Amino acid sequence: MRIGLPGGQTLHLGSVRSLVATSVLSVLMFQLLRTVGLRAFSMASETYTSGTHSAAFVTCPNDTVARDLARGIVEKKLAACVNIVPAIKSVYEWQGKIEEDSEVLLMIKTRSSKVPALAEYVRSNHPYEVAEVISLPIDQGNPPYLKWIGEIVAE
Repeated sequence: MRIGLPGGQTLHLGSVRSLVATSVLSVLMFQLLRTVGLRAFSMASETYTSGTHSAAFVTCPNDTVARDLARGIVEKKLAACVNIVPAIKSVYEWQGKIEEDSEVLLMIKTRSSKVPALAEYVRSNHPYEVAEVISLPIDQGNPPYLKWIGEIVAE
């Protein structure tokens, strides 16, 4: 099939289909590229000072202790989020013997300035004689997520 154009020119049906397909793809690609570009700009425009936030780790003897500690930590604004990782195996030396226990791990996201208060809370509420509380500064991450931690856990 041919379509007449001014000036005596004609288009084949295959050309029209190609033109329509190209137009539709262009519109869809524009939206996709626009969305990706806005997200990249948003992430790049946010600033984060390395070490402002920390990830802390606490081991617990069971899920009940882990849930109670996690809930208390978040309620007291000592952290924005606590992940409970079940079923870890810990091998360690305690009182001269090698021990092996099943434990639950808490991964805690907080401000670095809150780690001492977090450690005190865990020591006061943990059943272990010597509770593990270690933290590592967060060097980099998703800026909107790091901003959220800062909004939840006040300075």
